[in-house]
Amino acid sequence: MKVLVIAATNLRRFLRDRSNIFFVFVFPILLILVLGASFGGTVVPRLGVLSHDSGELAVDLTQRLDASSDIRITTFDDRPAMVRAVERGELEAGLVIPAGFDATIRAGDIADLEFVESTGDAAMRTTVESIVTQQATVLRAAHYATSEGVAGFADGLTTAVALEPHIPEVAVTVSTSGETFALARLGQFDSSAQTQLLLFMFLTSATASAALIQTRRYGVAHRMISTPTTARTVLVGEGLGRYAVALVQGTFIMAGTWLLFGVDWGDPVGAVAVLVVFALVGSGAAMLMGALFHNDQQASGLGVLLGLGLAALGGCMVPLQVFKWISPGLYRVAHITPHAWAMEAFDHMVLDNAGLVGILPYLAILLGYAVVLYGVASWRLRRVLTH
Repeated sequence: MKVLVIAATNLRRFLRDRSNIFFVFVFPILLILVLGASFGGTVVPRLGVLSHDSGELAVDLTQRLDASSDIRITTFDDRPAMVRAVERGELEAGLVIPAGFDATIRAGDIADLEFVESTGDAAMRTTVESIVTQQATVLRAAHYATSEGVAGFADGLTTAVALEPHIPEVAVTVSTSGETFALARLGQFDSSAQTQLLLFMFLTSATASAALIQTRRYGVAHRMISTPTTARTVLVGEGLGRYAVALVQGTFIMAGTWLLFGVDWGDPVGAVAVLVVFALVGSGAAMLMGALFHNDQQASGLGVLLGLGLAALGGCMVPLQVFKWISPGLYRVAHITPHAWAMEAFDHMVLDNAGLVGILPYLAILLGYAVVLYGVASWRLRRVLTH
């Protein structure tokens, strides 16, 4: 019973600090929203269209572009405004339909379209070129009818447009060899939710070690031991308190992102298992730091550095696949962190549809981290509290 009282006291003490409410619960959700909206998932490329010609052919080209599911168009009336939008990343590219487009085409001359881009998006350019080619095919058919004296351009164009749906389509089968980049197969917010969950759970735990140091410095721990309370009870209660903080934060992030953003965490039982075990790792790190340091401010600063550094190395800022491509050695070094193993577990569940059994090796490794951290922390704290 005393263990639960100590743990509950630590949890209330942590939540009573209003700054913790923001950085532990609100800030992670906001960061996931920003990262997911900016970089996550597959976003339909945006094309700006500026037409200086209101003729039938210019309108037809704009409608063909708008009908494509591979791009999303935004019309402009001013070229500088469209160019600025491309430069600022608001658009992937822009297309300018010149004045006199209809008259030039009907006269049988070549009309030049201006394509504006800043990132060199080959897929966007290919899509636009294919749509322009579709219209050009119809226009060539109309001109051919005119040149052969079969019909005038207007009648030839009408006939070509009517026959266009009946032209046999060329089927293209696309296959991918090698390993697909993981982020390309995740939802818009999935990757950022996984990485920020691990980052903030460990970071919060590491910085929360300051509270344990304060408990030691202010003599609270020694006063508890002076009562009919064993050192083991104090240690378990303090550890359970740190674990409760990590578990509450992780549960909030996981449930919140699932409800708000529809994040796919994979197998529910497996996802909860990773959450529970990684909370043990984070709280174990907090206990060890609380046992080794004597200054709470020093522990807080080092906790931030350690939390961010391990997260970066463990794939929470740059995907582990990128490490593998850069250097197999760097990929192996990343796995000295518990974050990398937890990320592997989430990827295995989400990308490979693995269940709890499929991620048992990752859970075992994470449990090994927790056992080592708690073991060393308990040994050190017992010495500190009983001497």
